[in-house]
This record gives sequence, C-alpha cells and structure tokens, in this order.
Amino acid sequence: MKMRAAVLDRMQMPVPYAQTRPVSVETVELGDPGPGEVLVRITAAGLCHSDLSIINGDRPRPMPMVLGHEAAGVVEACGPGVADLARGDAVALVFVPSCGHCLPCQEGRPALCEPGAAANGAGTLVGGHRLLARPDGQVLNHQVGVSCFAEYAVVNRGSLVKVAPDLPPDVAAVFGCAVLTGVGAALNSAAVRLGQTVAIVGLGGVGLSALLGAMAAGAREVVAVDVLPAKLDLAMSLGATRALRADDPDTVAQLRAMIPGGVDVAIEAASSVAALDLAWKLTRRGGTTVTCSLPNPAHRLEVPVVQMTAEERTLKGSYLGSAVPVRDIPRFVDLYRAGRLPVDRLITHRLSLDQINEGFDRLASGEAVRQVIVF
Repeated sequence: MKMRAAVLDRMQMPVPYAQTRPVSVETVELGDPGPGEVLVRITAAGLCHSDLSIINGDRPRPMPMVLGHEAAGVVEACGPGVADLARGDAVALVFVPSCGHCLPCQEGRPALCEPGAAANGAGTLVGGHRLLARPDGQVLNHQVGVSCFAEYAVVNRGSLVKVAPDLPPDVAAVFGCAVLTGVGAALNSAAVRLGQTVAIVGLGGVGLSALLGAMAAGAREVVAVDVLPAKLDLAMSLGATRALRADDPDTVAQLRAMIPGGVDVAIEAASSVAALDLAWKLTRRGGTTVTCSLPNPAHRLEVPVVQMTAEERTLKGSYLGSAVPVRDIPRFVDLYRAGRLPVDRLITHRLSLDQINEGFDRLASGEAVRQVIVF
C-alpha cells in the first residue's frame, strides 16, 4: 500500500532543521503484514529525544529510515497467527518487540529481548526483513520495529499493547515511550518507596514522567533539576517539592543543605554524561542512581570505584523503564484515569506530519516537552 511517511536519508544535518529539512515527508510503499505481524493505522505519534538522537547522529542507525517509535493507532489487519487482536482495536506501540522465548523475556525482562534488540539495531522487523520502500524500489529501514511517523505501520505483535478505545490517541501515544520509560524508571528500576527522597535530572517527557512516577510512589521529596526555568516551573506545577538549576555550580551543596546527605534516588533523563555525573553527586551514601537516557555511545562516565564499595552505592541503567509493557501500560493508564499520573499535561505541542522538522527544532532547543503528531 502507498502512504505518507517521514524519511531520514542521512544523519548530522545542521540545525535549524526547519531550514536544512533532514526529514522529508514523502510517499512510500508498505508491505502486507506477515506471520505474527499487524497493520496499524497510526492516529498519533510523539517526538522523542531518541528520534532526535538519530537525526543528530548520537544514536547511529542504518539509513535511509522511516522514523518514529512512540505512537498509538488502530488495528487494520492481522497477519497469520495473530488471534488476540482484531480490526478496530486501539493499541499503543512499544519500541522493543518481545519474542517471549529468549532468556531475558523468560526472566520477565522483555525490554532486553535479544531478537528484538538485534532487529532494532539492524533496522528490520523481528524476522530480519523490511517492508518499507520508496516507489523506485529503494528499501527503507524501520526505526526500532515501529516507524510510526507515517500514516500506517506494520509491526510485530510483540510491539503492541491493547488500550481502551476511549483513551485519547495523543495521550495513548506517550504511554508507549515517555510514560513507560519515565514512570517505569521510578517504579520498576529505582523501586521508589513511600517516604523516600528523589531527584530528577532532566525534565523532558521522560524526566517529567519519572517525576510523576516518584510522586505516585509516595516520595516525600521530589527535587526537579534542569537548566531551563520553564521546565522547572512546569515540574513545580506538577507537584515537585523543590527546583534547582542544573547549571548552578552550587546545585549539589544546595540540595544537600535541603536534604542532608543527598537523595535516596536520583534519576537522570537528560541524555548527558554531565547530567548523570550530577545525579550521582546528588545521591546519598547507600542510595541509587538510575539513568534512563541514551547519550552518544562514545561518551564515558568516570566514578570512583571505591565510592561504590565504601558507600554501597548503586548505579544502574533503565531501558524502557525496566517495564513489562502488557502489565505496566494498563496500570499506568489506570493511574492516569485516577488523576495520579497527569501525563496529558506533558503534551506541549500538537502538529501535523508536515511540521516535523520544526518540531525537532523545538525539541533540540528544549522549548518543547512532548510534541505529538496527530493524524
């Protein structure tokens, strides 16, 4: 079938993207769903820093590629072997397809699915094939098995979670990445407990979701840390108890004056080694520092190993919020409906597919939190 889609041909184009136009919206061909695959009509798709990291070259991926990995949609058709979804079902798309058979999947860690990771890195679907092409036959790569900056997508069944049809599409979309990653980092990876103190470094869609997750867990102090005053103001309006500038040289001293010794948990979501270093320094003895961001693979963090031992410190990564999507998306949606995860307030812009380059300019400058393309 023919459809409109956003294609990236090469990385590291200079900003402003509104002028250089690294992403082109064009007509492409999409193949039919095969065994274990589903055709989804995309209704909304969020712009995430992980998309920007491909555009700017921080997250190298095979080119050319149809971009997009955070979305909601409606099932149009199911391939052979898919019996638990039907045409008309509302779904959220998840960027790590779970095979259900590899060791991480068997351990209940589908975010680390080995076939899913291999396919995502290669720009294919789980079966190792590609279903996207230009009219001249040039094959296009899939972004993490989703490629949702398009009118339609064919994805593996393991990339879909059924959601209620009355959930607004723009809200449903952010559950597939921002909410799953951020709230999951707080509730699953960091396992924030009632009465703990938490710092969130980096207040984009993922960081603010982590903030909401820490609050939902019952943290008594949630400290918001960023370089942009507008994001600190938003965090305070969402319920953060304190706000600190990440670029203030006295940030660590200020926090430790407020919370002696540092916080129990610090979560970094800024895709910056400097931000992760700050999160580490904000964490108390015996505390846990979690990173859920994806900086350039060449970047390195240096920490005193003796500090990890003598202070029993934990430094851990969190991918897709250490989530089990089929379990966590429904419970996070329930928290949203109960008013405990107001993730709709993270959506700062709604745009058309043709405005995608301007959207990435806003994301790169920090002007936007979550932008959603509405189809």
